[in-house]
Amino acid sequence: MEEKYKAGFRHESVLLAEAVEQLQVKPEGIYADGTLGGGGHAFEVCRRLEGGHFYGMDQDEAAICAAGERLLSFGDKVTILRDNFCNMRTRLEEEGVGKVDGILLDLGVSSYQFDNWERGFSYRFDAPLDMRMDQRQTLTAGDIINKYSEAELHRIIKEYGEERFAGNIAKYIVRARADKPIETTFQLNEIIKAAIPARMRRDGHPSKRTYQAVRIECNRELEVLKHSMDEMIEMLNPKGRLCVISFHSLEDRIVKDIFRKKETPCICPPDFPVCVCGKVSKGTVVTRKPIVPGEQELAGNPRSASAKLRVFERGFES
Repeated sequence: MEEKYKAGFRHESVLLAEAVEQLQVKPEGIYADGTLGGGGHAFEVCRRLEGGHFYGMDQDEAAICAAGERLLSFGDKVTILRDNFCNMRTRLEEEGVGKVDGILLDLGVSSYQFDNWERGFSYRFDAPLDMRMDQRQTLTAGDIINKYSEAELHRIIKEYGEERFAGNIAKYIVRARADKPIETTFQLNEIIKAAIPARMRRDGHPSKRTYQAVRIECNRELEVLKHSMDEMIEMLNPKGRLCVISFHSLEDRIVKDIFRKKETPCICPPDFPVCVCGKVSKGTVVTRKPIVPGEQELAGNPRSASAKLRVFERGFES
């Protein structure tokens, strides 16, 4: 099993050089990665540490295995924890760490998860409807498809998938499962295809947006992101940086809005001569526009096309 994990995570990390550069790694610093994956970003951070320490976290057993092997040569300067990054503050405090000099999040699904048909993330393979990033959790994509009400399915497909035909897809799912449970990705593909008019199926695979929506719901991806970033910014030392790589507009919007509010938190009416709300800036948005992959990376890894890197730097509190 370990060999399969290592082989599956052979793909290079997205925006690798850019993310590590933006972290501004100090040799003696303390750094955390909340989405360890195969350890690509982690390796480059650890390579720059002399006396510092790296904490890598991921909820996927495959990632823990692959990254552990990749980072083995760095010895005791690395600590790997299996958990969701929403628990980063608690887990690091258990390790005796209250503040860090940098945090990296590489959101979304890894190439390993997409390409391993057994995980059910991809509409390209016929597989059980799973989509769990942490296979210890009980809720699966199959549970969502077969147990959510039509209204709930409509909501998540429209909100998380930004799917124009969300209502029709939800209706077709409920109608199909009344005859028998929907158990596989290819079964779901056929239902989605039937729910979308033929003339509208030309822009990519018809299942793409629905799969994104179900995956986000299954793993609480947006909820976790919204509720984690404030704590991560609080964990940063002055001049420490939070670097977040997102892969779709919903994630990017959350990151952009939280960074903006942390930089300019004042809620006083614009005509007030001085601030009276007492809200103090936590730092500076480093990236006014997101950093995106260059032509060379796009040519070598087309999946990086939607990646956006945003960076926030913690200020000195008065």
